[in-house]
Amino acid sequence: MERQLDIQLTKLKKRLIKMSSLVDEQVNNAILAVENEDLELANLVIKLDDKVDKYDVKIEKTCQKIFALNQPVAMDLRLIMSAMSLDMNLERIGDSAVNIAEEIIKIKKKPGFIEKTKFREMSILSKDMVKIAIDSFIENNADYARKVIEMEDELDKLDEENEAILLEIMKKNCENVESGVAMLSISSMMERLGDLATNIAEDVYFIVEAHIIKHKYEKYLFSDDDDDEEKDNENE
Repeated sequence: MERQLDIQLTKLKKRLIKMSSLVDEQVNNAILAVENEDLELANLVIKLDDKVDKYDVKIEKTCQKIFALNQPVAMDLRLIMSAMSLDMNLERIGDSAVNIAEEIIKIKKKPGFIEKTKFREMSILSKDMVKIAIDSFIENNADYARKVIEMEDELDKLDEENEAILLEIMKKNCENVESGVAMLSISSMMERLGDLATNIAEDVYFIVEAHIIKHKYEKYLFSDDDDDEEKDNENE
């Protein structure tokens, strides 16, 4: 007979997957809205946010109910703890997509100088990071999670380069200031998408491998665990 806890955990994961799908749709549509100057699509991103928020509340309540009615251990406990963090990061990814949509609605058209920026590279990378992070959770795949974490530095570098390019464009022509500021905001939001995708990947790695890798992931991903533990003991 199936445990009541298993039924609740299955419901929790299904809700997280549905929320993930909505958020992934928001991210893709927000970036497409910029690329295609599609204000209708941008408004759709904003409308979807209500659905995402409803899943946020449902997932939080489900986690609270599981903790209140059960005594989860080991893998189950890791999943529930991470589910709460996943929920928060998914909701924030949706918010970032909404912010991107609002910026293109504000300026109505993508600026003529967009091809001189790193927008294209950043949009591809940030979308990929969100998608792979979500897939890592759905498939319980630590390798996918690791891939997302390894991609973060590249996105950060592109964001720095893009900021410098945009500032130079605005300095050269004051008519580009409004659209330049909007593109700076969009760039910042895409970098934020990468950060949040990395947070999800770290949670998945914790679920699957039982390693907490936040803020020091390279230690676990690229070094020998036994050697690292010895060094930690020496420093204590």
